[in-house]
Amino acid sequence: MPWSHHSHSGQFCGHATDTLEAVIQHAISKRMTTFCLTEHITRSDLDLYPEEISSGQNQASLSKVYDDFYHEARRLQKLYAGQIQLFVGFEGEWIREGSEAIVKDLLERYEVDTFVGSVHHVHTFPVDFDTATYHKAREVAGGSDEELFEDYLDAQLAMLKALRPPVVGHFDLIRLKSDEPDQSFKAWPKVWEKLVRNLEFVAVYGGIVELNSSSLRKGVKECYPQVEICKTFHAMGGRFTLSDDSHGISQVALNYGKVLQCVERAGITELWHLATVGPESSDTPPDSRFPNVRWAAVQVTELKEHGFWKQSER
Repeated sequence: MPWSHHSHSGQFCGHATDTLEAVIQHAISKRMTTFCLTEHITRSDLDLYPEEISSGQNQASLSKVYDDFYHEARRLQKLYAGQIQLFVGFEGEWIREGSEAIVKDLLERYEVDTFVGSVHHVHTFPVDFDTATYHKAREVAGGSDEELFEDYLDAQLAMLKALRPPVVGHFDLIRLKSDEPDQSFKAWPKVWEKLVRNLEFVAVYGGIVELNSSSLRKGVKECYPQVEICKTFHAMGGRFTLSDDSHGISQVALNYGKVLQCVERAGITELWHLATVGPESSDTPPDSRFPNVRWAAVQVTELKEHGFWKQSER
């Protein structure tokens, strides 16, 4: 303990830093016990990021990047098996018609352990890229944050229904570039209604909502999702895990102390992490797509006793 179920490296992501192995070694040095390697997947040529365009990338080359990542991640998983439990997957992208097929094709071609289901785009604009791009999406939505939040939540529900991701990534990412990123979603009743609708769907199919610390390093006061959203999902019997969404060693387990404060304010008493299903284990994998893994619970009181929290960086 603790863990992260969402990470990236500069070796396979143009907006990250450090090699995949360096990231793993740093996680080990932080006394982390579970770390998921979840690189980005390929995207349509219409949805490339500036650094990908400038480096001559395209959908085919990004597919090759993921293939290289997968095999390197599996190599490192074996190499460091005695020091940390690594799992290999990806972070899905839900952008436009065709996104579902890309994700499902990956699930057919690669035997992954898990994946993170995320929405970064609304009306095909990456809403967490920069404020100007967020504003473009907002204009298409009708001109207000409220309308864009509604469209984001509708896109998220479509992703959830199509993919049923085992880990739901940065649930309320849409607030990052909004005019008031720390405002309560309850300020807009229709937005809150759709948010609760999505949480209920996740709770029913058994998805895990990540407590993602990346919002804190970007200047937002609480982790993704906000404490009031966590309280609502917790009341539904929903389950949570920890993720740093790191893009290099400097972000591994960054701000976990502040995430723990959010956990306590939300009244969450247990957190879940991915674990293996042993050959003689009586555990039944909760998701037939991932027969080699299961989810295990740890009490927050037990988690707080781990040596990780005694280190200077929390």
